[in-house]
Amino acid sequence: METKATTEAGLIARILAGEKELFHELIRPYERMVYLTLLAIMKNEAEAEDAAQEAVISSYRHLGSFRGDAKFSTWLTTIAINEGRKRLRKAKASAEDSIEEEVEGQEGDYTPAPLTDWREVPLEALERKELREALRTAVAELPDLYRHVFILRDLEELNIEETAQAMGISVSVVKVRLHRARIMLQKRLVPYLKTTAPARRGFFGRAL
Repeated sequence: METKATTEAGLIARILAGEKELFHELIRPYERMVYLTLLAIMKNEAEAEDAAQEAVISSYRHLGSFRGDAKFSTWLTTIAINEGRKRLRKAKASAEDSIEEEVEGQEGDYTPAPLTDWREVPLEALERKELREALRTAVAELPDLYRHVFILRDLEELNIEETAQAMGISVSVVKVRLHRARIMLQKRLVPYLKTTAPARRGFFGRAL
């Protein structure tokens, strides 16, 4: 039986062999993940959209370097995180120097289609709109160290090892940051949990 990994490996091989149009099929399941990852880093929807588009273009350009040692989704998330961090560094330098920097975007002879369906952040683990909004706000206000890990592990549902690899940190550090992020979010959401429908069991209590 063909697995998702073997299907993706087949798509990648065909893309590298010249069937460029198949890249859309390869990337489509991960569009929202890329955007949400960058939104967690950039804290700005428009900037996250631009960064997500560039991350996808970068993944296409460097697809030949993907060796299959990790999942394609993990490899793609790492590219997205690097793109977000690079843009934050540029923004910081720009602010310090009071100079506006233009982002070069040479896309070669092929440009992936614009990413779609980003607007609704998929927080299916929560049942009420009020609680979803409260969580979105609380997550956005987490310190960067904890927010990035929480997004990848609890919202994007990467496992601990994949999260560590994507973030470039150890598994033990992921566990510590995730635990602290969950504690901070629980404290923030207590008033909402008392007055609205409860979150689905196991969301904050899921195994590391």
